[in-house]
Amino acid sequence: MGVQNAENEQLERARSIFSGWNETMIASCLQGVMGKAFVCGDAAAAFLGDCSFYAGTPSEELLRFKPNPESHFVIMVPGSQDWEPLLEEIYGEKAEKVTRYAIRKDTVFDRAHLEKIKAQLPKGYTMELLGEDTYSYCQENEWCRDWVSQFDSYEDFHRRGLGMVVKKDGVPVCGASSYSVYQGGIEIQIDTRQDFRRRGLAAAAAAGLILECMDRNLYPSWDGANLWSVALAEKLGYTFDHEYDAYFVNW
Repeated sequence: MGVQNAENEQLERARSIFSGWNETMIASCLQGVMGKAFVCGDAAAAFLGDCSFYAGTPSEELLRFKPNPESHFVIMVPGSQDWEPLLEEIYGEKAEKVTRYAIRKDTVFDRAHLEKIKAQLPKGYTMELLGEDTYSYCQENEWCRDWVSQFDSYEDFHRRGLGMVVKKDGVPVCGASSYSVYQGGIEIQIDTRQDFRRRGLAAAAAAGLILECMDRNLYPSWDGANLWSVALAEKLGYTFDHEYDAYFVNW
């Protein structure tokens, strides 16, 4: 049968296979907003940026499938442990198993609490919405590229994306932005330049972005790559849900 782009009736099949998986990047693919979904027999995969998600009956063909031949790295997220032996067999030492942390997606935020965190931005720093100058800066600087990497242009970002940037002397040093978007919300991406970490900048930027989302009736989804990210999420009002396995794969 082979791997098929999930369109028309195949898209409905992909939605059925992914049913019950509460992940916004999968939703982006299934809604046709960002990324792409594929089916292969009784299995489905969703690809968005550097991430891929797998559900249904484990499929070697789908695990080997690269929608972008120029891609050399992907974070693979199996929908169940049934996928893991096959994934490890295929990629061996090229696959590094890691633990990630799912955050609940039904948070009711405390505006006053977030305003307080935002106001704790240290003296000497400024905060603003991510504009065209910062969009161009992100394209030239690897450390913050994912703030805008999934958008085709600044016009595309301005229309669909949303970001809050902290600057020092007019230069971006931290920010919280939409790695991806889906109907009704965004998936948050936070990065701080290495020499400006541990100063409370990320918390202030994240609080500012969540407040903007509240004003625009968007849900700011959060996923934890590490325990630091979980702690920051909980400080902002989110609730930890569960751990899950992912694989850093050089393919």
